[in-house]
Amino acid sequence: MLTKTWLDYLPLWALFAVTVLLVLAAIEGGYRLAVIRMQKSDKGIDAPIGSVIGGILGLLAFLLAFTFGIAASRFDTRRELLLNEVNAIGTCYLRAGLVPDYERVETRKLLREYVHLRAEAAKQPQSLPQVLARSEALHDELWSQALLVAKKDSNSEMHALFVDSLNEVIDFHTKRVVVSQYHIPDVIWLALYGVSMLSMMGVGYQFGRAGSRDVLISFCLALAFSIVIALIADLDRVTEGALQVSQQPMMDLDRKLSAEVP
Repeated sequence: MLTKTWLDYLPLWALFAVTVLLVLAAIEGGYRLAVIRMQKSDKGIDAPIGSVIGGILGLLAFLLAFTFGIAASRFDTRRELLLNEVNAIGTCYLRAGLVPDYERVETRKLLREYVHLRAEAAKQPQSLPQVLARSEALHDELWSQALLVAKKDSNSEMHALFVDSLNEVIDFHTKRVVVSQYHIPDVIWLALYGVSMLSMMGVGYQFGRAGSRDVLISFCLALAFSIVIALIADLDRVTEGALQVSQQPMMDLDRKLSAEVP
């Protein structure tokens, strides 16, 4: 079963909108704070605020790059595991031809159902829990066939090759499920948003010291930051968003096996 963090319950469009509002609110808060302090101070504020804000913005850039790197790395891992699983299933299907006729027919039938099930899940992500449950049931059925093959001739190298390939199919399934449960930790999201709000307050504070509020620049800054945050969240999500691992290799294998004669 896929796990979710608190941020996953927000649709990407809602996350984008909330981030824009938070950034604008932080900039406005910083601006008002500077105005209030300027009014209360007869001598003005001469502290090197620009250097401090520059340092915080640099830290924000580091956190954004760090978080993006985590999300991008896991995206690449999910894509690599998909290709490995497709190759493992194809190999297992071919090696099923090395086993006795009854087990060969049953194994290939189960593998065709297995691939078709996973290809259809790509078109209907909401059915993923049912697909995972049925996939695990198919693993048991496939392993039962492997046991029958092993009992008939436990010393056959060809049968051993088939059992090894089936074991890889099951292993890659487990790896894909486990990796899909990995998300950017909540503490990193909280740190990212915390530093972001401080940075944006600093920008607003600078506007307040200058005595002018630039609405256009504030809005552009909010949009730019929110786009990056939404992109990171999109990469981090498995079944939602525009940046999804293409399931085309699994679909191609499904078409190929469906055309095969048992």
